[in-house]
Amino acid sequence: MLDNLKKYQIILASNSPRRKELMSGLGVDYTIRTLPDVDESYPDTLAGAEIPEFIAREKADAYRAMMKPGELLVTADTIVWLDGKVLGKPEGREGAIEMLRTLSGKSHQVFTGVCLTTTEWQKSFTASSDVQFDILSEDEIQYYIDRYQPLDKAGAYGVQEWIGYIGVKSISGSFYNIMGLPIQKLYGELKNL
Repeated sequence: MLDNLKKYQIILASNSPRRKELMSGLGVDYTIRTLPDVDESYPDTLAGAEIPEFIAREKADAYRAMMKPGELLVTADTIVWLDGKVLGKPEGREGAIEMLRTLSGKSHQVFTGVCLTTTEWQKSFTASSDVQFDILSEDEIQYYIDRYQPLDKAGAYGVQEWIGYIGVKSISGSFYNIMGLPIQKLYGELKNL
């Protein structure tokens, strides 16, 4: 599949094990390239879906100077959006506990921005999923935080982990988007290059 990609060397610019797993699931050959400390700040005039797409483009721009012709770079960023605010990666255990308390019993959105970049062009898009959490007990929150250490995850949770099994009541949209890469939408974009 995706024979049209044979003209590219695909590069996934991500440290995320979940994004690596999802890219591998597409069955395309790719390599990993990461830079330390890419700036993930954004203008405060942006909201919701605009934020991760902006950051995905910023990540791509950090790599552009070192790209070679024939390379296709994939960058992405995921945020949890609740009540008009971003829940990014938590700061420490207490920050993670507070995030899950905030998400408990509520519906929120997960936005992932993806940017495809070559030396000649750049294209970006965003996917959105709605997630409804059940009410989480204090014991459930602390068990999850202590056992799974979700400090590298937006919103302090991984939908594919224990908290997703017991806490997610419903999802509207892509499950894989919530994991960090809207793989079906990415496949469609890659197919049409």
